[in-house]
Amino acid sequence: MPRLYLSPPRRTFAVLAAAVAAFSLMQSLVTPVLPTIQHDLHTSATAVTWVLTAWLLAASVATPLMGRVGDMIGKDRTLLAALAAIALGCLLAAAAPNIGVLIAGRVVQGVGSAVFPVSFGIVRDEIPPHRVPSAVGVLSAVIASGGGIGIVLAGPIVGALNWRWLFWIPMVVVLLVATAAARFVPPSPIRSPGRINWLAASLLSAWLVALLLPLSQGSTWGWTDPVTLGLFGLAAALCAAWLTVEVRSVNPLIDMRMMRLGGVWTTNLAAMLSGASMFGVYAFLPRLMQTPAAGGYGLGASVTRSGLIMLPMLVTMAVAGSLSGPAARWIGSRAQLALGAALSALSCASFAILHNSAVPVAIAGGVFGLGLGMVYAAMINLVVQSVPAAQTGVASGMNTNIRTIGAAMGTAMVSAVVTAHQGPAGLPAESGYVTAFTLLAACSTAAAAVALLVPPSRRRRPSAPPATVGAAPAELTPVEV
Repeated sequence: MPRLYLSPPRRTFAVLAAAVAAFSLMQSLVTPVLPTIQHDLHTSATAVTWVLTAWLLAASVATPLMGRVGDMIGKDRTLLAALAAIALGCLLAAAAPNIGVLIAGRVVQGVGSAVFPVSFGIVRDEIPPHRVPSAVGVLSAVIASGGGIGIVLAGPIVGALNWRWLFWIPMVVVLLVATAAARFVPPSPIRSPGRINWLAASLLSAWLVALLLPLSQGSTWGWTDPVTLGLFGLAAALCAAWLTVEVRSVNPLIDMRMMRLGGVWTTNLAAMLSGASMFGVYAFLPRLMQTPAAGGYGLGASVTRSGLIMLPMLVTMAVAGSLSGPAARWIGSRAQLALGAALSALSCASFAILHNSAVPVAIAGGVFGLGLGMVYAAMINLVVQSVPAAQTGVASGMNTNIRTIGAAMGTAMVSAVVTAHQGPAGLPAESGYVTAFTLLAACSTAAAAVALLVPPSRRRRPSAPPATVGAAPAELTPVEV
């Protein structure tokens, strides 16, 4: 019987796919079981929401910073550090005796978000150029569908075992992936010279925390509460200070020239809008399906059944992302971004209107997955191919980070709308969900419009020799997208 042989690039890619899959599951794996965790750890509903908020804040701070570190010291080393952080965070969370330790574990897990930017950087370094769009598309599909898979798996795992296995199982998987990464991911051939601008890093972290904290907790604190408004004002001031430091620095953490590239800023704006739509659906479509029929509109589905209803979404998402790269020769990344966002808008509108039966929800979910798979793959391809190879990590990290900001905005917006419309028996009114999904449809429509602003494709320029530590910074030259 012939041995199964994978070429070095394929082995590397398989390890990267496993790494991003393991981390993307962490986005949503605990979301459906927060009430169970609250009961088991004898804590409040407000405290248990920090299981999500802490992860969001840590990931938002670590993603761009670790992406820059990866560009500097080597993406292979940074990948191993990120996987170690995920494993340690899972260990803390699985063994947590109280909510405080669980939240601390989620913070450590969030540091592992570096697997996203460094994985895309490694793909660009190690995969043959003509295969990069396809590889990026597959990784993007894994990231997008991973969050949904977490929702599907949560119910069966908790039902058969308990919620702590939502961390024990990923920890074992991550340790195996880290072992494979140490063996099969080669050292980075391309590095960006320089050092970390710690003032810029501190200001970036500060304004992201000041922004995401009230976005995540505003529905609990109150949107007009002085603390909420004060944090929004502080975020604006710190962001302005960060931009000033970056523009004036000879050693910027994030090169503002890069962020001003047409293929970068437009794609990042589309990422924020698409992130709002995606996480709004992930967070509240299961809640809509799990609403008891006594509310007059819910399906009364269990955690497991609601996950199964969302299964078509995950299948079409994976298929669309995997086919995005090969399809780019006929349908460019810009067109895929616009079409995918339009399909997402159509499905969100369907959720708003047709949600009283499992079949229409499953069909609309399949359409949503198709659109989202195209959007994710197209976004990363547009960013990766718009910047020099030496800045792939920080550029894709910022794109991921901006999508995280959009996710916080989307979940905060939907939460505020749903909780503001109360129906009988203390359940949210149907009108709240209708309004919320209509707003998410508007976000996706806006993303489709922004996609039309992405600059048209340009002929690829000849590749420059790989940059090494100590070399001059690469020129910011857009390439074919």
